[in-house]
Amino acid sequence: MASITQFYTIDEVARMLGEDPEMLEEIVRNDDNLSYGNIVSVYTGTDEAITAITGHGVEELREMILDARRSTKEWNSFLEDFVSDPDIIARVKNKGPR
Repeated sequence: MASITQFYTIDEVARMLGEDPEMLEEIVRNDDNLSYGNIVSVYTGTDEAITAITGHGVEELREMILDARRSTKEWNSFLEDFVSDPDIIARVKNKGPR
């Protein structure tokens, strides 16, 4: 297995995928939502950490979102399953399909 040499912050993944960073943060908050090892915590100081995602994790997340966006019903169900904050859900739903 090749070594992982690149990680992407949630903000960079959001930019890459054109998605809401808070929505992505909600999705990856549960590390069971992506394959093991694709979500990492990077400690930046005492009791401070940021979440980062491997390149494979970015692709897995992209595919997950594309599958969910096949229909409005599937997208709404996806948001309800993966995002707990109703304000984020409303904001993402109002953005509409792409």
